[in-house]
Amino acid sequence: MIENRKKNADEPRKPLSQFEEWQVDAGINEVLLENPVNRLTADIPDPTKRPELSKPVKNKRAKSPDISRLDNSVNMLSKITSLDELRLALSEYEGCSLKNTATNLVFSDGSENARVMLVGEAPGADEDRQGKPFVGVSGKLLDKMLLSIGLDRSSVYISNIIPWRPPGNRQPTPKEIDLCLPFIRRHIQLIKPLVLIPVGGIAAKSLLDKKEGIMRLRGRWFEYAADESDMIIPAIPTFHPAFLLRSPAQKSNAWRDLIQIKRKLTELGIE
Repeated sequence: MIENRKKNADEPRKPLSQFEEWQVDAGINEVLLENPVNRLTADIPDPTKRPELSKPVKNKRAKSPDISRLDNSVNMLSKITSLDELRLALSEYEGCSLKNTATNLVFSDGSENARVMLVGEAPGADEDRQGKPFVGVSGKLLDKMLLSIGLDRSSVYISNIIPWRPPGNRQPTPKEIDLCLPFIRRHIQLIKPLVLIPVGGIAAKSLLDKKEGIMRLRGRWFEYAADESDMIIPAIPTFHPAFLLRSPAQKSNAWRDLIQIKRKLTELGIE
């Protein structure tokens, strides 16, 4: 056996094809699957397959060790009936320390009557200065993405999981997400969108209660349960524009997501 291995090691390697050389130059140095995947058809969803249901986690806050810190703003969320009341509740909420380091509360942008709602992760520096979600360079890219399927900020509604900028644009902690999640869930209930688009991994995992990353979640339809009633909203996660600016090669996948969104809007009679 040892002799055979030595013999194989001494054999000259087969020269790489142009395609294989391109893969090596691109940094692809290992094989994940035994058989090749046809990427032209792999992303096409099975129309007969029912979307996954994301059910709300009952009494999730009761398991949090920080329940004693939650003030009446959270406990009274079920009684809030308007966006103005929700904004006021957030502005008075003292349970999340991010509020102390942020310049502005970043509540929302777009039309309150929109049928499509986008939920991002957390504000950045530009959003913190202007008090609006998705502005600056990433906001301009999002505007182009929406325009490509006939939407703009006047026809969608935009918010974030976290309404205050984390210092240094760091990712919000699980604790911070837990504290703010009841507010965005109530936000979605008040808007009542027909289509929900979690933008970025944090938004997708938090709203859909999933552990997979955005690479696995994007482009898949889920049924988001807005509350414990029968309110079910089709939801499809996609990449965050800031990620696409860092990884432009993923723009083709983002385009596939946009096509799926456009098809869903057409099915629902939303033009």
